[in-house]
Amino acid sequence: MNSAEIIKLKKLACKARSGAIIGTYNAKSGHPGGSLSAADIFTYLYFKEMNVDSSDPKNPDRDRFVLSKGHACPSLYAVLAMKGYFPFDELKSLRHVGAMLQGHPDMKGTPGIDMSSGSLGQGVSAACGMAAAGKLDGKSYRVYTVLGDGECEEGQVWESAMFASHYKLDNLCYIIDYNGLQIDGNVEDVAGLNKLKEKFEAFGFGTVEINGHDFNELEAAFNQARSCKDKPFAIIAKTVKGKGVSFMENQAGWHGVAPNDEQYKQAMAELDAQMSELEKEEA
Repeated sequence: MNSAEIIKLKKLACKARSGAIIGTYNAKSGHPGGSLSAADIFTYLYFKEMNVDSSDPKNPDRDRFVLSKGHACPSLYAVLAMKGYFPFDELKSLRHVGAMLQGHPDMKGTPGIDMSSGSLGQGVSAACGMAAAGKLDGKSYRVYTVLGDGECEEGQVWESAMFASHYKLDNLCYIIDYNGLQIDGNVEDVAGLNKLKEKFEAFGFGTVEINGHDFNELEAAFNQARSCKDKPFAIIAKTVKGKGVSFMENQAGWHGVAPNDEQYKQAMAELDAQMSELEKEEA
């Protein structure tokens, strides 16, 4: 990618982070930490990688996306809004009773959501089913699913991995948002995921480890995933929980806490400053 493309993606990701803060602040609840860490991944998927069209959200030939770590939906919603699925102002109604945007993705009520998710470990199994269906139907669409690193402690993740490998689902890509923290603290202290790349390789996946905030590395990883044949692919994306907001970065306490008035102002000021710097670069 050239520098102009990278700056464009960075600006979109910055706006996605702002959207996540706007949503959780107005909801007075939600999960900002993991939303911010995954914002670059969502941005790359929807604005560079996936074949999707907001004017035809149910096109049977579209690529599919499942947010298996469903609690990180605030920044996904922001990306969907920027992609044209619904107005950006809708983010202010996050988690409100009767609102379109619920605390976890709802495929029945939200345009652009391919699978309801939230129970950790289950979304990735749905993604496997979608990929298997595509193979059976002779379709060329691809299926992408984002998991949390803490989510990889769930046994169902590894059951899905066995299924994906056994049925040679090379149209399926797992992306692990590896920010190192979960609600109870450091992932390695809770269960110990060490050598996650080797684990996926042992289950028959093609794998790569990258910096999940580097768009060139994301591009190379997704190119590698598409060229991988006869087996699924796992991208282990090292990220920073709370990325982009100084007082949230690398803090497990921001897993599921909304910012108060003062914190909201500081977070938005920091993100606005980042956007201004990107606009200067662009000029």
